[in-house]
Amino acid sequence: MWLSLLLFLLLPGPLPVAGMEDAAFPHLGESSQPPPRACPPRCSCPRVDTVDCDGLDLRVFPDNITRAAQHLSLQNNQLQELPYNELSRLSGLRTLNLHNNLISSEGLPDEAFESLTQLQHIYVAHNKLSVAPQFLPRSLRVADLAANQVMEIFPLTFGEKPALRSVYLHNNQLSNAGLPPDAFRGSEAVTTLSLSNNRFSYLPPSLPPSLERLHLQNNLISKVPRGALSRQTQLRELYLQHNQLTDSGLDATTFSKLHSLEYLDLSHNQLTTVPAGLPRTLAILHLGRNRIRQVEAARLHGARGLRYLLLQHNQLGTSGLPAGALRPLRGLHTLHLYGNGLDRVPLALPRRLRALVLPHNHVATLGARDLAATPGLMELNLAYNRLTSARVHHRAFRRLRTLRSLDLAGNQLTRLPMGLPTGLHTLRLQRNQLRMLEPEPLTGLDQLQELSLAHNRLRVGDIGPGTWHELQALQMLDLSHNELSFVPPDLPEALEELHLEGNRIGHVGPEAFLSTPRLRALFLRANRLHMTSIAAEAFLGLPNLRVVDTAGNPEQVLIQLPPTTPRGPRAGGP
Repeated sequence: MWLSLLLFLLLPGPLPVAGMEDAAFPHLGESSQPPPRACPPRCSCPRVDTVDCDGLDLRVFPDNITRAAQHLSLQNNQLQELPYNELSRLSGLRTLNLHNNLISSEGLPDEAFESLTQLQHIYVAHNKLSVAPQFLPRSLRVADLAANQVMEIFPLTFGEKPALRSVYLHNNQLSNAGLPPDAFRGSEAVTTLSLSNNRFSYLPPSLPPSLERLHLQNNLISKVPRGALSRQTQLRELYLQHNQLTDSGLDATTFSKLHSLEYLDLSHNQLTTVPAGLPRTLAILHLGRNRIRQVEAARLHGARGLRYLLLQHNQLGTSGLPAGALRPLRGLHTLHLYGNGLDRVPLALPRRLRALVLPHNHVATLGARDLAATPGLMELNLAYNRLTSARVHHRAFRRLRTLRSLDLAGNQLTRLPMGLPTGLHTLRLQRNQLRMLEPEPLTGLDQLQELSLAHNRLRVGDIGPGTWHELQALQMLDLSHNELSFVPPDLPEALEELHLEGNRIGHVGPEAFLSTPRLRALFLRANRLHMTSIAAEAFLGLPNLRVVDTAGNPEQVLIQLPPTTPRGPRAGGP
């Protein structure tokens, strides 16, 4: 589960959809029951217990809803108030969806829901409530009041609800003063609580001990009071990113009682050290964009189960990650150190490390043994550092036999590194200063599928004979933005995607693609091509070609793609 959470966090997204895990509304097409005789005008009543009035621009609550209704949806309308007399008739309601209306607290009577004794799901997100309803039914399971202007919660809004499991209050104006200490008293089954994007200055105490997911990101939190998380032993995910936490706002006991915690996000705060007292169960720790200058091994001893450590955009510099600092993390899978001012690859990293991400640092040297401690690496990213060909040792990659992805883009390399791992699938060398390609550095790379050489200084004459010979699996080759004057000859047979845009190509001859019969996409934009620059026969042997991009040339170039080759039976088939 925590792997999917990580992917969710590195690639940033919205909060979980409020309450939908409880499948509040039945599928409208499932029932074979006939529609009821009475249904509000323009609404849909596919079942005797379901009334759907979504998106009808209603300004007044419908007055002829059947008493048998259990599921009522009025979302995406213009309702400003809920009449008590109409609601009180619908005592059998289990789901009430009022999402995205104009309902204010003045338009919501205190006793509005007191007769809805069977209500399980209520959705009032995206309205104009300034205070929460004073009373919600005891039967409630899911409550969504997100994206209002709520400043105050009352004891019986969410208290004394033994079946309540999910509460969504994100994107409101709640402060600590607006959340009473007994807000969840008697509600011991709440597993999900979303309080993000509010105005809390410290982590609220007296939260339900049953919590499994707690969202508090994007607040003003500078402190977690001692003992505030001492009862949340079932908590698995804790989101505290984008707050104002400092070292003094945490102590060694803050997280120590969270015996089920797997994911902790403290990114975008003001921490200068790794927090102490991290639990053994923690799998993902996000500390990116803080002010961390030193990583101490002692702070990590408790978190021996850590798999993903994200430290990007801190201030580690040349001495902030001393040799062996991460040694307690024997099972560490991914280490993210983007933008820390590191001048070399950290020494004595955990042996089982699979991904080392070090772009945008100051690494200028790669010695013979700098990567020897991590023979199991599968991904190595050293993009946008200060590496030169003279300072990359020819044995630097010798022990990385399982490496599949190597990113050396944005450095100062003038030639391909020697001793590249033969198991590579992806090699990125764009935005260097490559002036020549020779066969020897590519020897044995018969599993390479993607090779990016864009934005270098390559000319066709700088590509040695036989350079592509061993790249038998290469499917994508990017030679864009170089100084090529024509299509390089003898390209790999397996090639499917070829990028040649932004070069000096002025002619494409009839034999340009004879060696690449599987080509599907060809990019020739922004070259020096004219209407007669491409031989008519150039694409005849390319039955799979579907994309040819020639935009941005001096003249519009019209391309006649070969017809699709019909697929006949295989040899020996019927």
